[in-house]
Amino acid sequence: MNARAVTSDVLLGMVPIALLIAIWQAVGSLGYAPATLLPPPGMVFARLAQQLLTSTFQQEIAATLFRLFAGFLIAVVVGVTIGLFAATNPAINAVVRPIVRVLAPLPKVALYPALLLLLGFGHESKITLVVADALFPILLSTYYGASMVEQKLIWSAMAAGTPRRQILFKVVLPAAVPSILTGCRIGLVISCIVVFLAEMITSTDGLGHVLVTAARTFQAVDMFVPLITISLLGLILNGLLQGLRSYLLRGFPEV
Repeated sequence: MNARAVTSDVLLGMVPIALLIAIWQAVGSLGYAPATLLPPPGMVFARLAQQLLTSTFQQEIAATLFRLFAGFLIAVVVGVTIGLFAATNPAINAVVRPIVRVLAPLPKVALYPALLLLLGFGHESKITLVVADALFPILLSTYYGASMVEQKLIWSAMAAGTPRRQILFKVVLPAAVPSILTGCRIGLVISCIVVFLAEMITSTDGLGHVLVTAARTFQAVDMFVPLITISLLGLILNGLLQGLRSYLLRGFPEV
């Protein structure tokens, strides 16, 4: 993908965001919502710029990012590992498939009270909730990506003398990378949502805690600041992951 195409995609992507901000401004300017409940975007972004310069708000962001990255990385390692082995080993597949069918549709946030009792109110319960939610899209994407690898690639590797135990990492894993990265992008978005929600439910720090604290004191501007922040963080992280995907798949026709 050349620089002109990237620039065009970025500009097109900014259009709906600009439109959303314009609607936000219009709703307040036309009097459909009072400024005390829906502050204008200029006020919110000014407050965000001010907060970003404070060490306290930076620490809140750091706490959220730590939980997000810890949970997401664990989900990637576990999901890719289980997905690969389930796709290539019928016995493991027979064990994993019913577990995934039962647990994947379950709203993991329903398990959060139990996680709080088991792991406490610190990082552990929130990281575990992120892992539980981000795991399944990564696992399923890995499984289907590895299952769709053409059998002739495996036969060719075996004919070339590749040991059977190395085929998984030299043939199946590279061929499944596009699907794995797609699952990782979905898992990353889910991780951003879940960590924010967990901090809103119970936490003494993090962006979710900032929002709840502002809501309890009726500070509407400060309520919107963490929302905009987590959205920007998700946008940046998604862009970085997309850049990594383009780099890793630069030899693939679709990239």
